[in-house]
Amino acid sequence: MEQLNVPQGQFFLSRYPIRKKENLRAWDAADEYILNYLAENDVDLSGNLLIINDSFGALTTALSEYQPTLITDSYLAQQGADYNLKQNERFSDEVQLLDSLQQPTEPLDVALIKVPKSLSMLEEQLHRIRPFITENTVIIGAAMAKGIHNSTLKLFEQLIGPTTTSLAVKKARLIFSRLDADLSAPKNPYPLTMTLENCGFAHTQFELSNHANVFSREKLDIGTRFFLQNLPKEIPGNRIIDLGCGNGVVGLMAAERFPEAELTFVDESFMAVDSARINFQRAFPEREAHFKATDCLHGIPKSSTDLILNNPPFHQNNVVGDFIAQQMFRESRQVLKQGGELWVIGNRHLGYHVALKRLFGNCTTVASNKKFVILKAVKR
Repeated sequence: MEQLNVPQGQFFLSRYPIRKKENLRAWDAADEYILNYLAENDVDLSGNLLIINDSFGALTTALSEYQPTLITDSYLAQQGADYNLKQNERFSDEVQLLDSLQQPTEPLDVALIKVPKSLSMLEEQLHRIRPFITENTVIIGAAMAKGIHNSTLKLFEQLIGPTTTSLAVKKARLIFSRLDADLSAPKNPYPLTMTLENCGFAHTQFELSNHANVFSREKLDIGTRFFLQNLPKEIPGNRIIDLGCGNGVVGLMAAERFPEAELTFVDESFMAVDSARINFQRAFPEREAHFKATDCLHGIPKSSTDLILNNPPFHQNNVVGDFIAQQMFRESRQVLKQGGELWVIGNRHLGYHVALKRLFGNCTTVASNKKFVILKAVKR
């Protein structure tokens, strides 16, 4: 927990999920830049205020007295905002938390956008809020300078209107855009559709629907393709979890191989979970499955699952590390039944076998190539 000092006040903020010995802040210089700019320019925040992509709730907490709406694709960002609001004794019930598949219901007076790493995500978000922007809406984007490119500014210009940028302060920049009511904006291309074929053992061509923030939206990545080619040929029971499911393609293939299996798709991205839901229901309209946006396996009963299939991410926002994978492994052991199996794919250099052997007491290599390794750990 560290203290953010800005014109709006002093706030104690924590990154979420809470980890011991955290050495990273819950905000960046772009957050500070926005808050300072709003105060120095006396921007009227008394109207309908929207905040987009507030990773840990720094903006939402500092501006909570204006009862903002926060839109994010991250379950963790929602939980982080709620945690920091309560930690600072702010009225969390006065802040509206929406996921990325929702949108405002009234015209916006101020829109604050933390520019996401994914240009596709930004494109979809600008499409989603454009109908609620007026010529009087104050639109401010923000990011570290290295995250703002010509393509970023071009998107604002194509979808909103005239756009300018600020000077850099502490390596952060602001983007100012205003609505051109006469602008003929292109149609929203998302979700994208791709055909899945030739992936090992699929007997059917599956049409996959991918929202803007889904990993490998336009084609199957080589790691997932290798995983699909080496999925289990038998399972110790009939309950399967696709952990970190993305568009659900791994669970989809498992469902095809095991017609009697009960599938659960889990991800912290609302767009990922919804893509998995669409794809499963399209492929297997007569079957039921469960879809859950959550933090790793939070909320899944202990000792309830026979097989977990996992392609862990190795970053949260812009921070690279194996901390999410480690959490996934720990919680997988809790959720698996005795004799249940965790199958993991990862880059060879990540050394997941060390953590799995420490947690499970065993770890075997199912398959490997020059880049990837597939590992299996069994709960004894």
